[in-house]
Amino acid sequence: ALVVPMLFFFFFAQFEFSRANMIRNVIKTACYEGARAGVVPGATSDHIRETAQNILNIAGVTTSEITITPSVVTNETTVVTVAIDVPLNENSWIAPKFFLDKTFSDSVTLDRERMDLMVF
Repeated sequence: ALVVPMLFFFFFAQFEFSRANMIRNVIKTACYEGARAGVVPGATSDHIRETAQNILNIAGVTTSEITITPSVVTNETTVVTVAIDVPLNENSWIAPKFFLDKTFSDSVTLDRERMDLMVF
C-alpha cells in the first residue's frame, strides 16, 4: 500500500521530465532548421515558419509561438533570427505538475548567404 503510490509518482515524474526534455531539444532543432532555411537566397518568412513548424509537428508540439526577425526577409537582410516559445501546459502528455505554467524558449541567429557578397 505504501509502495504503489510512490511507484506511480516516480513513473509520472519520469514521464513528465522526459517529455519536457524532448520539447527542449526539439525547440533547439526547429530554431536551427528554420534559421538555416532562411539564410539561403530567395527564402521567405513563410518558408522559415513552415520549416520550423514541421519540426515541431514531428514531436507533437501543438502550441508554439515562432518569431522571425526580421519579419520580412529581403535580399538586403544580413542575418535571420528564429525564436520559438513553447508553453508546456498545452504540450504535455500528462497533467503537468513539475512544469506547470512553464515556457521553454530558444533562438538561433545565422548570417544570410547573399549572392552579391560571394567571392568566386
